[in-house]
Amino acid sequence: MRDRDAQPIGGIARRLAGILTARGIDPAVQLTDPVEPIPALQAAQARIPARYQAAVADHPAVAAWVRAIAEAGRPGPEGAPGIAQGRSLLIVGTTGTGKTHQAYGAIRSLLLAGVRLRWKATTAADLYAELRPRPGHDGERELMDLARCPLLIIDDLGAAKNSEWTEEITMRLINRRYNEMLPTLITTNLGMADLRAHIGDRVASRLTEMSDKVILDGPDRRRALAAERRRAAATA
Repeated sequence: MRDRDAQPIGGIARRLAGILTARGIDPAVQLTDPVEPIPALQAAQARIPARYQAAVADHPAVAAWVRAIAEAGRPGPEGAPGIAQGRSLLIVGTTGTGKTHQAYGAIRSLLLAGVRLRWKATTAADLYAELRPRPGHDGERELMDLARCPLLIIDDLGAAKNSEWTEEITMRLINRRYNEMLPTLITTNLGMADLRAHIGDRVASRLTEMSDKVILDGPDRRRALAAERRRAAATA
């Protein structure tokens, strides 16, 4: 996938690593699951899809973003940091390159770092389905809850069918988070030019300013794993 607006992965990682180093944090140290369970992580596992419950944010730029967000958090009642204002992260890549894996890995890594974290996750398609007007449902309240959530994952932005209504919903959600400088993890299969055509110039402009961009290259990991299983079955 080609994207002329993309910032090189190494550049993002080096810039964030420099910020972390200046704050006395070693950006090379990876967060790993502890021997003793962390209650917040255990609670989060019930909300993380089964496929991503062991996800690790092992991409250098994603891991550096996690550490920058954790470092910027405000101390809470027991000294643990909570999500404050921060940069968002736009993870771009073709199908099967691990975008969702990295997004949920970032959530787990923040919890492993001891961050007090209220978060929500949705796909763009589910977001629009949930907010679509229907009797007995307060879509406006749900939209405001997503807009104010300290950390939000929006998976597969640009994959759902576009309309004036979806563009308005996306604009209201992103604009609120842009104004409040709330970190948002966004994944998409589209390059910036195609994404701009899908979600509109106003949303794309805000995403460009509020987000660091990471591009995941490589083959479709799902197809690679399926091929590996077929080879293993053939030799068994």
